[in-house]
Amino acid sequence: MKVMSDRISQTATKRAGARYTVPATSIRKIEADGVQVFYRTAGDPSAPVVLLLHGFPASSFMFRELIPRLADQYRVIAPDLAGFGFTEVPAQRNYKYSFDALAQTLEAFTEALKIKSYALYVFDYGAPTGFRLAMAHPERVRAIVSQNGNAYEEGLGDAWGPIRKYWAEPTAENREVIRKNVLTLEGTRWQYTHGVTIPERVAPESYTLDMALMDRPGNKEIQLDLFLDYASNVKLYPKFQEYFRKWKPPLLAIWGKNDPFFVPAGAEAFRKDLPNAQVEFLDTGHFATETHVVDIAVAKDSAIILVHGANLGTWRMGGRLLLEQCHPPIATARS
Repeated sequence: MKVMSDRISQTATKRAGARYTVPATSIRKIEADGVQVFYRTAGDPSAPVVLLLHGFPASSFMFRELIPRLADQYRVIAPDLAGFGFTEVPAQRNYKYSFDALAQTLEAFTEALKIKSYALYVFDYGAPTGFRLAMAHPERVRAIVSQNGNAYEEGLGDAWGPIRKYWAEPTAENREVIRKNVLTLEGTRWQYTHGVTIPERVAPESYTLDMALMDRPGNKEIQLDLFLDYASNVKLYPKFQEYFRKWKPPLLAIWGKNDPFFVPAGAEAFRKDLPNAQVEFLDTGHFATETHVVDIAVAKDSAIILVHGANLGTWRMGGRLLLEQCHPPIATARS
């Protein structure tokens, strides 16, 4: 199947009646936990749900190319976490930015949309947020795709050095080091391009939008608070791992192998608790969807695949069915 951009697809449809049209993505807001949550969605509302959770410093915009590639078979929902993107947190809400709070708002978001069953696609900050949600409602999670979404100490790379120092000594001085070295346009661009073999493939609007949103009054303080609170995720790693062992969610770890933040050992570590986990690597950096979205979404040779299946939305990997052990089991059509 040839993948086409919105413009090309629409033109081809008008001119030649193309057999494939890119599903339209809608942008919406809904109140949840006293927050106006912005989200992108596409696909049949009755289809199986895939919940896409972004990371720092991004938003649901990072899934702009992935959403239409999944929406022909799934109901795809990608929210902006509180403090990110276009989600609005009223001042009177007195929101305390922590990963517990992000997960609480995310849970309220799923309740507001009446989502009772879903597959999780987690990246970066989306992982500890999504894993909290999974622990709270393990029966709702049909499968997990972790794209550079860490849950193990061995997955933390050297790039965490200054942040670890901030955890150990949360001084104004250490906070300022992160502000000046991470919360800048150059620091944000580096996160997108480091480890990418062809940096020109990274669209500049990605990191430019992230930086513009971080430059809003007060947002950098939110990001610094979350950097400090990331230590709470590391403390929860054993709980996440206990959840994996107890509930055995089908899991695909798909990893940009050149990621300086979450290194390949973190992907391999899933197999300690989930022996049947599928682990695959891409020759790219942290933001793999910027350069390898086709490899992530579509089976191609020996590349990593996250592919739609039949009827109830089977997640497939090289012909192996990822949802064979769903909780609760679901019937799947094998093709």
